[in-house]
Amino acid sequence: MTDLVTIRCLTDNYAYLVHGGGQTALIDAPEAAPILAELDRRGWGLDAILLTHHHDDHIQAVPQIVAATGATVWGNAADAARLPALDRPLTPGTPAEFCGERVEVIDVPGHTVGHVAYHLPGAGLAFTADSLMAMGCGRLFEGTPAQMWDSLSRLAALPDETLICSGHDYARGNGAFALAVDPDNAALRQRLDATLAGQRPASPATLADEKATNPFLRAAALARPGEDAAAAFARLRREKDGFRG
Repeated sequence: MTDLVTIRCLTDNYAYLVHGGGQTALIDAPEAAPILAELDRRGWGLDAILLTHHHDDHIQAVPQIVAATGATVWGNAADAARLPALDRPLTPGTPAEFCGERVEVIDVPGHTVGHVAYHLPGAGLAFTADSLMAMGCGRLFEGTPAQMWDSLSRLAALPDETLICSGHDYARGNGAFALAVDPDNAALRQRLDATLAGQRPASPATLADEKATNPFLRAAALARPGEDAAAAFARLRREKDGFRG
């Protein structure tokens, strides 16, 4: 049995604890206090911190958490210069293991060029941070639309029942944009209403839910005449950048 705990951090970040096989891992480290408090509440130690990308709101609490727990730090070897010191450099495409689970390290450039996602097929979990997000995707700070489309397509190929654990609660803004470009999507409206009413969390959600409600995964359905799915995605991402709804 693998336990998943979602922790709200900072203003709108998510961090996650995975516990199983006598070990505990943390995915991303936005803020030490709520993470250490949750570990203490559950009586868990911390064995590993898995980092998705180098942005401060995902790594800034690493030194304090390592000092408190002795956890080792894992992350993308190719982006090591921008991450805290890595005890376990990882190579996308080469599987790892923690908490008794096989971990697939997936290269997902777009938001940053060194972004990775972690897929635990046995537990049905995928930690996608700022690549695939609840009803959205991350802004393209470093990568290209083509890179992000390839990344999202790679994630969309995971099993539909996979729980997608994203890096932020942007439900209000992502949902408003999604409705603006996909107004007749009843599943989207139902999901957004339930999320904003506090009846369901923004994250995690199943990949099936994201395929039904996320405009960036629905690019083919939302394409204009003459657009293929990749071109529709690029347009939608540009429109989201300027959206003020």
